[in-house]
Amino acid sequence: MRAELISVAEAQDLINEHTEVLSPIRISLMDATGLILSENVFAKTDVPPFNQSSMDGYAINYDDWEQSGQLKIKGEIAAGSDKNTRLEPQNAVRIFTGAAVPEGADTVVMQEKIRITEGNLVIEDDNLIKGLNFREKGSEIKAGCLALEKGTLMTPAAIGYLAGVGIQDINAYPNPSVSVILTGNELQSPGKDLAHGQVYEANSFALNSALRQAGISQIDFLYSEDTLEALTTKIAEAVQKSDVVLLTGGVSVGDYDFVVRAAVANGIEQVFHKIRQKPGKPLFFGKKGRKVIFGLPGNPASVLNCFYEYVLPALGLMSSRKTALKSLKVPLKTALKKPAGLTQFLKGYYDGESALDLKAQESFRLSSFAKANCLIKLEEGKIEFTANELVEIHLLPEYHG
Repeated sequence: MRAELISVAEAQDLINEHTEVLSPIRISLMDATGLILSENVFAKTDVPPFNQSSMDGYAINYDDWEQSGQLKIKGEIAAGSDKNTRLEPQNAVRIFTGAAVPEGADTVVMQEKIRITEGNLVIEDDNLIKGLNFREKGSEIKAGCLALEKGTLMTPAAIGYLAGVGIQDINAYPNPSVSVILTGNELQSPGKDLAHGQVYEANSFALNSALRQAGISQIDFLYSEDTLEALTTKIAEAVQKSDVVLLTGGVSVGDYDFVVRAAVANGIEQVFHKIRQKPGKPLFFGKKGRKVIFGLPGNPASVLNCFYEYVLPALGLMSSRKTALKSLKVPLKTALKKPAGLTQFLKGYYDGESALDLKAQESFRLSSFAKANCLIKLEEGKIEFTANELVEIHLLPEYHG
């Protein structure tokens, strides 16, 4: 357990050290989008499973045509036909895209490159070569060969490819399930009238969106009163049902901040509690078995900052995915100053050349976050940063609806 304030790098290392990949599951290809293969997958069939036409046209034997110069059209083969025919000498067969090429044929002539005279096929293609428009059986992959390796991301193309080689289910690392516990007696749901002393609750909306953007669909929201007993009960419930527990608020050291005590009461091992950073200094990270628990600050900008910098990479570790924000070294548009002895994350805008810090950087304000496309990381060891000085930025995820 680390009781003292630790650096950003130390916090990231400890999260990496204490976060484990989830056990693989068997899952249908239909539900596997975005998951990572946990084992190699081998083709169940040749692809294509027969010699196949890639065009609408006429199947011929090239050498036969070269010798005769003219072929008799006999028969027709549509895609999906189960007829196992043989091409007779000096004949051609009408064929369609995806259909099985008859035995004896080795070339398909496009229908645009022929003319028919008295039932005979006359080819008018100066570029015709043997094997044109002919997909040989197993030319994509042979049955029993490695189709995709362990660690492959299940993209739409990967899923379609595996389906095409006869795979229906795969073993993959699942996405973690997440419970979010919201604390704060001052919180009111949007759409309702505010009483004196209340504020609208925004963290559940922001976290729900961020989690779903990260591919997480199993999300439960729990609400707790600001009492040690209530929070202890809610944490027990969350740890029981989910792989990851996120708490918002109650993680500092005030009279009504019970996260640390409630976590300890549930047998959660505290790994660290505070980080030398702004915003989000009072960040709690703990573990119980293979479950991980993050106590996030209550202010909305701090919540999102800590989610992107610490929670998102942990979700990736558990699902064997690369989810951490992409980092770049870019020049600052203007000079900046920050407090000594901590790392500061500023909401920023990257225009493709340089990064600009946005106004409204306070941790309770989301207006700048709503306009930001990056976080500007100002290193702990410096106070002043000059215009055009290279700094590290972390690109925020883009939404693709």
